[in-house]
Amino acid sequence: MADEHPTHPDLQTLRARIDSVDRDLLSLLNHRAALAQAVGELKKKEGSVVFRPEREAQVIDGLKSVNLGPLKNENVAPIWREIMSACRALETPTRVAYLGPAGTFSELAALGFFGSSIVKVPCASIDEVFRTTSAGAADFGVVPVENSTEGVVARSLDLFLTTPLFIIGETSLFVRHNLLRRENTLDDIEAVCAHPQALAQCHMWLSNHLPNVERRPVSSNAEGARLASENPKLAGIASERAASEYGLHVIAPAIQDDPHNRTRFAIVTHPERHPQPQASGHDCTSLVVSVVNRPGAVHDMLVPLKQHGVSMSRFESRPARSGQWEYYFYIDLQGHPDEPKVAAALKELRGVCAYFKLLGTYPIDVH
Repeated sequence: MADEHPTHPDLQTLRARIDSVDRDLLSLLNHRAALAQAVGELKKKEGSVVFRPEREAQVIDGLKSVNLGPLKNENVAPIWREIMSACRALETPTRVAYLGPAGTFSELAALGFFGSSIVKVPCASIDEVFRTTSAGAADFGVVPVENSTEGVVARSLDLFLTTPLFIIGETSLFVRHNLLRRENTLDDIEAVCAHPQALAQCHMWLSNHLPNVERRPVSSNAEGARLASENPKLAGIASERAASEYGLHVIAPAIQDDPHNRTRFAIVTHPERHPQPQASGHDCTSLVVSVVNRPGAVHDMLVPLKQHGVSMSRFESRPARSGQWEYYFYIDLQGHPDEPKVAAALKELRGVCAYFKLLGTYPIDVH
């Protein structure tokens, strides 16, 4: 009598099937790479750029829309970014500047956005990221612009006013801060070294657990980890990647005050080396403006947006440092300048502003 319950494949059979699928995947990936190389040759003849963020966003969105699982959509994006990164590297190496040294959240943001097949250009400060990218020593720069706990990164916003760089992309990173040290104990710590933003984001934890320990600001969290690796009396606040990079113990994990702490990063480049991304269907347009210091000026500035049905997703003010109580306003709008309603709103907005600068337009992840 036949078995009414057919046997399930054993582990060895399943592994053999996986090996077969892996070989098929490798063959398909090489086929894709060959097609990417052909595209690269056409781009060279046309003189067009290799990296198109709106095209890559459309590829990933298209895959998500037809994904039936069990692979989750949030896992599709990083897999295909790595595939596209490896294919891009066959055309030309992409040099990316970010706040270093190794192990910073800026490095993680750069790898998350561009994939790992890049030439990494770590910089000592946000200013140096802007300078390096402006000078052409890097194709792109990655700079933090906003944190969900501490708000805007003021230095990045200020540098947009004084450099020619513009934004062609953004990425958001969950920031998990860990206390790192050579010694696996909280005892006898003389100072905690970290970027000022990280020290602020961990203020309550430090006050409760290390109330009498000096908080020492440094250029980056990874620099704090590096210093802690050289001095047993110091601790750093940084990522697990930094702990691994510098051989440190994680003596207290996830010490950020906000468990949902995230940092938003802007991807910047020089307009002479990269065109504005085309509309992808879900875009953000960033700009900085100022108005004459008179009653109703800010209201008048917002009227064109309302009249043309353009929504704001961000509105921040920064002192103009003129001594006249004037401000710059940093605004994110939903949409792309190629859309008629956005174009009309921007045209009218430019007319009522004393200063107007388009910081960039770029695709955003809506999933």
